[in-house]
Amino acid sequence: MAAPDLLADTILRLCAERGAGRSICPSDVARAIAGPDETRWRLLMHPVREAAFRLAREGRIQVLRKGRPIPPEQARGVIRLAIVAES
Repeated sequence: MAAPDLLADTILRLCAERGAGRSICPSDVARAIAGPDETRWRLLMHPVREAAFRLAREGRIQVLRKGRPIPPEQARGVIRLAIVAES
């Protein structure tokens, strides 16, 4: 299983690469770490979501549902991840 730091670093890197106003899917993170084998990357989906929720609680990324930021505690179903927009 991937280390929490690797998960967080990969989330932050992919969000930054995508840029402001754009988002990534948690599966993008899982695939970046585990490769294209669906059996392998699917095992990372829960740990990736948990790492994303931790980063969101720290104010480092946003969790999006239907394009709108939501608190991690309200995340159900399909979500996206984005860097926090600069004010």
